Amino acid sequence: MQLTMISGASSGIGAALADRALAADHKVATISRRPGPGDHLAADLSDPASWPIVSDWIDGLVSAEAWDRVVFVHNAGVIDPVGFAGHVDPAAYTTNVLLNSASAQVLGERFLGTVSNLDCPAQLMIISSGAGKRPILGWSSYCAGKAAADMWVRTVGAEQAALESKVTVLSVAPGVVDTAMQASIRDSAETEFPLIDQFKELHASGSLLAPGDVAEALFVLAQANAGDMHQDTHIENGAVLDIRDFIDS
Repeated sequence: MQLTMISGASSGIGAALADRALAADHKVATISRRPGPGDHLAADLSDPASWPIVSDWIDGLVSAEAWDRVVFVHNAGVIDPVGFAGHVDPAAYTTNVLLNSASAQVLGERFLGTVSNLDCPAQLMIISSGAGKRPILGWSSYCAGKAAADMWVRTVGAEQAALESKVTVLSVAPGVVDTAMQASIRDSAETEFPLIDQFKELHASGSLLAPGDVAEALFVLAQANAGDMHQDTHIENGAVLDIRDFIDS
């Protein structure tokens, strides 16, 4: 049986992915502030005090059985505060940095330690964003956090390759998805987020991806190991990918 653990699984992509894994008879465990599918741990991952608790919980799940495969998808993230740096709430800015960047690295590092001696293959997937690849006015902490997570994945993926381990590390941008986060973005003021009209147009034109479609593509990608050919893409350890390349148009 496969163990699939997902953070930020109370709604949106995370919830859809958890439901897909449950349908495949995986052992599913979720981490979020609000209730989520499968075995659930209530935790605020923007609070560093929660990280050792979450890591211990993951360690217990991994060691509970002889799994065929172990996957951890770190999907939790936050877009707020939207606004120019120096003109937003400092506490919210700190929360953004801790959740989008630091929690991915700290929990990811502990996951790598937990699965390092397993006989089965494992995968760590960090859900990233195209915002990590270019500056977007009003999203300084979000862009920086996703860029940091991408570079962390590149680095630790190269380390896993050097170790010739059975652990694959990937960063995956999900595209622009019809979620509550997107709805909150469209409620931003133009002075805080100058690109708001583009996001409103994506919604009005029906161009947003459905969470279920993204979750299906993520689910399939989560079964890939470094060195595999996935569709027409060679999966390298530490790859930074865009899920839209794996969704049939």
